[in-house]
Amino acid sequence: MPEITHSTLAVLAQADAAVQTAAGSVEQSGALWRLFVQSFDVFTVALLAGSLFAAAAIVRAAMDVRDANIFDQDTADRARSLADRGLWGELRNLARDDETFLGAVLRPAIHAAPIGRAETHDAAEIAASEQTSGWFRKIEPLSLIGNLGPLVGLAGTVWGMILAFTSLGATAGQAGPAELSEGISKALFHTLLGLVLAIPCLLVFGVYRAKIDRLCTRAIAESARIVGVIPTGDDCPDEYRHDEKQGTP
Repeated sequence: MPEITHSTLAVLAQADAAVQTAAGSVEQSGALWRLFVQSFDVFTVALLAGSLFAAAAIVRAAMDVRDANIFDQDTADRARSLADRGLWGELRNLARDDETFLGAVLRPAIHAAPIGRAETHDAAEIAASEQTSGWFRKIEPLSLIGNLGPLVGLAGTVWGMILAFTSLGATAGQAGPAELSEGISKALFHTLLGLVLAIPCLLVFGVYRAKIDRLCTRAIAESARIVGVIPTGDDCPDEYRHDEKQGTP
């Protein structure tokens, strides 16, 4: 019979501990699933619906909040080059076809150029403000869900605690620790769901908010530079005066 050494015993002990740990993890996962099923109520439904809405909002933000949609550096370089060379007709055509922040600011500025310098700057500032607000509104649902999620979870927790203590009162205080711990666990599960919903929403909101702020700031600076050299009033090019008469930028 082969001799069993200390190293062999140590390996067997480690294997047994690993098996017990895995079994404990499986048992814990099953307990969490049972807790989720037992805690399923209107608050759980609201949090799950919020999770689906949050996933859709995150996907939409990833598709919309891109450099090419807010501030395209190549387009800005081309617009600046046209302005520096005095190619006002080509600049007007570029602004007309550009769907980014820069084009949205240049179009009303060019349209107001025949009126005067002050009107041109006012039109550009209003358009820039509208564009900035519009981009921030695109990610606002993430902030809303991120702030409401923990509140809904807390409301579910309070409601669960009320039910748990009501059951305790119905038994004249005879409920055991097992019954109380189960009721409290059900109540706290709503708070967990609310936090799981809020954390990714607020994280993504913070990342995209910083990105929008950075890109909009760059777009505003570039737009101001180009608008500042556009001829206005009596110096306005004929192409811009024609646009004023036609009522289109």
